[in-house]
Amino acid sequence: MESETRSDRPAVVLVEDEPDLAAMARDFLVREGFLVLHAADVRAGLRLLETEHVDLVVLDLGLPDGNGLDLLRAVRGRDNPLPVIVVTGRGEEADRVVGLELGADDYVVKPYSQRELAARIRAVLRRSTAPPPAATAIRVGGLVIDTGAREVRRAGTPIALTPREYGLVEFLASAPGHTFSREQLLDHVWGSSSRWQAPTTVDEHVYRVRRKLLAAGVTEPRITTVRGFGYRLDS
Repeated sequence: MESETRSDRPAVVLVEDEPDLAAMARDFLVREGFLVLHAADVRAGLRLLETEHVDLVVLDLGLPDGNGLDLLRAVRGRDNPLPVIVVTGRGEEADRVVGLELGADDYVVKPYSQRELAARIRAVLRRSTAPPPAATAIRVGGLVIDTGAREVRRAGTPIALTPREYGLVEFLASAPGHTFSREQLLDHVWGSSSRWQAPTTVDEHVYRVRRKLLAAGVTEPRITTVRGFGYRLDS
């Protein structure tokens, strides 16, 4: 476990067990103005989260002493959850999907460029530190979308959605009946990181939102697929 002198730079915990990759990422991020705290396994990562002030976690899901998803669960279980970017190997789609379902804010796939990683970190930090918009409630069918709390409720009961899933519902609910293209949804919900996302990312998130709404007993509104183009919210 390695750390640096604390400063006003954004503090990033890099949980990566490959020494060469960790060193390259750490050196580049330091040059880009970040304070980098490195941990090589789950236990070291947990210790850093308990003892250091941290702004963001970059988490490799393949770690020697356990699945990185365990650490992601621990981060999401905190009173003040930190933004997390997960790192997966090429072809490990199942881990990426589970990571997003657990609330990861973004992901990168190995091999990745250090410049891309730095850009994604900045984008996630901007979103996590942006001042909350004025609270409003959008009512569509049996749903209430509370934009202040960033929460979707049915009959007063919150539906557990990840930040991206919530963003999709809120954007679709902003114009019920209007069809948004996958590219529009990527630009709005993923922001500056949308350039690295495939359109199928939207499809994966819509699938999970539909499943969660159905499990909560929501039949209206429903997310309708417009084949070859995008989605709309119908009530």
